[in-house]
Amino acid sequence: MKYIRKVPFAALFLCVLVLGACNRGEKAASPPLDGDVFGKDASYALGMSLGSDLKVNNILFDMDEFIQGFKQASAGEKTRFDTGEAEMIIQAAYSAMMDKQYEKNRQAGIDFMVENSRKPGIITTSSGLQYEIISEGTGAKPTADDVVRVNYEGTLTDGTVFDSSYQRGQPAEFPLSHVISGWTEGIQLMRVGSVYRFYIPSDLAYGSRGAGQMIPPHAPLIFEVELLSILDY
Repeated sequence: MKYIRKVPFAALFLCVLVLGACNRGEKAASPPLDGDVFGKDASYALGMSLGSDLKVNNILFDMDEFIQGFKQASAGEKTRFDTGEAEMIIQAAYSAMMDKQYEKNRQAGIDFMVENSRKPGIITTSSGLQYEIISEGTGAKPTADDVVRVNYEGTLTDGTVFDSSYQRGQPAEFPLSHVISGWTEGIQLMRVGSVYRFYIPSDLAYGSRGAGQMIPPHAPLIFEVELLSILDY
């Protein structure tokens, strides 16, 4: 599943800077080609950075129009839009692009959960949570009011690890009433000593907001969880 970056990127920022000269009547001087910060190599590197951002975010645009806007703004000529209009147009295009990609991500998440539900050994609850039993323990089952100690690893559907107590070398302890609903429901299915793998749809995880830099909007999450103990507080 592919995700657009959630933060503004260099491509749009540079576009705003380029068009921003239009209201100030500034005429850009040609920079030295040798021995200065933005000589040939730096100019080429800047073009690489811009092109890479556009490609990573799958942005297609009209190169002729881009060049025309760049040339007119950098030469201090009259431009089609003033600075404020240019910024609003860019932001509107960016927002529309994000909305479209979010919808693609949402549908990809739904498709993943549907396909996964058809695999042998996958159990689906009424909420849409899916799980498989790796090994079954013999201890007690926790309730939603309990605090548990677990080892776990969380991945995205492409296998990217975003959190792991194994990597930290330290089990985690938390109250089941203070975690995502997919965890609250899923851990209560387990007996102490069990290892389960959970497939959590985004609406039982972080939904349209995502979480931090690692978990994108509308992302289903996969957790392998070992329930070590129920803590007595």
